[in-house]
Amino acid sequence: MSENLNNENKKVIFSGIQPSGDLTLGNYLGALKNWVKLQDDYTCYFCVVDMHAITVRQTPADLRRRTLELLSIYIASGISPEKNTLFIQSHVPAHAECCWLLTCNTYMGELSRMTQYKDKSKKYGDSIGVGLFNYPSLMAADILLYNTDLVPVGKDQTQHLELTRDIATRFNSSYSPTFKIPEGYIPKIGAKIMSLQEPLKKMSKSSDNPNSYILIMDPPAVIKKKISRAVTDSLGLINYTDDQPGVKNLLNILSAIKGTPPEELVLYYAGKGYSDLKADAADSIISELSPIQDKVQELLKDKSYLESIYREGAVKASHVANNTLRKMQKKIGMIPR
Repeated sequence: MSENLNNENKKVIFSGIQPSGDLTLGNYLGALKNWVKLQDDYTCYFCVVDMHAITVRQTPADLRRRTLELLSIYIASGISPEKNTLFIQSHVPAHAECCWLLTCNTYMGELSRMTQYKDKSKKYGDSIGVGLFNYPSLMAADILLYNTDLVPVGKDQTQHLELTRDIATRFNSSYSPTFKIPEGYIPKIGAKIMSLQEPLKKMSKSSDNPNSYILIMDPPAVIKKKISRAVTDSLGLINYTDDQPGVKNLLNILSAIKGTPPEELVLYYAGKGYSDLKADAADSIISELSPIQDKVQELLKDKSYLESIYREGAVKASHVANNTLRKMQKKIGMIPR
């Protein structure tokens, strides 16, 4: 793991996932599979963002288990510890310190306009946690600490990235140029996998209907059952159109796994029915996920290896993050320690 991860000729990418629940096929196709494609061309920091997860109260044992499982899924999906910096967010204290400095340069109005906060506050009222209100500042800290050029984001996360850009621009203007202004990276295919039961909504593990999502660790029989129950329509024709969202979603899943444009898949399925499409989708998903599932189970049995990965990752991440933090502190007027 002695490769130079800070090659100045490479742009920097930062991304992370919360260990707050089981990952879905949408997480894999929309994020992890694309991260693998990025790791040879960019300097990448991939984080398990456990501090974000606790904006909602977690069961401690589950949080620890899911943190290690998520790190294992990263590696099993093909994200190389040799090529990337893999670490746990809370192991780099600069994230929390930077968050406070950015919070003091962020406006209440900006945070109150974040869609997730507005949705949750309507549902829970004043009982909503302050962490959920403030966590976009922590997300900004995650990104800005590493001089990030590009942030892989889903289409529903662009609002948070825009806030990060606004905060960075404000800090640069108030003190002096400190941060790069990051851009979003949205893959053309697989950026947003939809619910199998409500194909106008994003696939989410928080859905009350387990048939609406496929988990990365779902066994083959479960995957086949969920795909067989996936909503299509009564037209009986396989077209890639917004008028057939269920069929379009299945084609997007196949396209993201196989790397074949959806339009080519439509030609392949000419004269075939939904049962053919569903059978192929199920088989492709199983073929894609089974090796990952096996590797995850293998990694989880080797806790010492996982510990070596996240410890070394934290050292590498801290070196870069602490340099940025010291610059911020100095510019704000704090005495360096």
